[in-house]
Amino acid sequence: MNETQRAKIILKILNKTYPTIKVPLKSRNVFTLLISVLLSAQCTDINVNNVTKNIYPKYHRPEHFVKLGQRKIERLIKKIGIFRIKAKSIYGLSKILIDKHGGKVPKTFEDLEKLPGVGHKTASVVMSQGFGFPAFAIDTHIHRLAQRWGLTNGKNVVQTEKDLKKLFPKKNWNKLHLQIIYYGREYCKARDCYGLTCKICTTCYPARKKPVKTVKA
Repeated sequence: MNETQRAKIILKILNKTYPTIKVPLKSRNVFTLLISVLLSAQCTDINVNNVTKNIYPKYHRPEHFVKLGQRKIERLIKKIGIFRIKAKSIYGLSKILIDKHGGKVPKTFEDLEKLPGVGHKTASVVMSQGFGFPAFAIDTHIHRLAQRWGLTNGKNVVQTEKDLKKLFPKKNWNKLHLQIIYYGREYCKARDCYGLTCKICTTCYPARKKPVKTVKA
């Protein structure tokens, strides 16, 4: 079985397991989506949602965060990991959005990735979930699963993104990103499945006997 055949099986299983999918991070608009994705680095979606549910009803535009200032932003997000660094990024990107983009979140990867604290993964999530642009956001969890399922050689997230985009139709990318994350959390956990027990692993690799070693991103 080659990568293309495995990809078709995986897509079929994921579509059957998750025919509809919800965006895990709650947001009020594209700007708050950007903030939530930025906050989710090294932090769970649940924690982010618990913190932002008390922020977004009142603060949901770049102007709001610039007016707050970095120190007050820190106090609002202090329950989130590396909150000081994230507060600095939120304040900085809010100023840039006002000064250079009319207070709007830009709709290009190039402009998004120029914002403080915004890398390619964050930009991909905003482009896909915020604007509906076909993008395949690759995080460490998808990187691990793609290796375990034999879809990439696992050198780095950049290579993983290229490999997955070649294997799966563009129309599936936005939904597939979330399907893989949910499946990994529920069925193909790093310290549970080990590439030996979930339906995807047993279907794609019925003869596999030893746990799969994966390369970190």
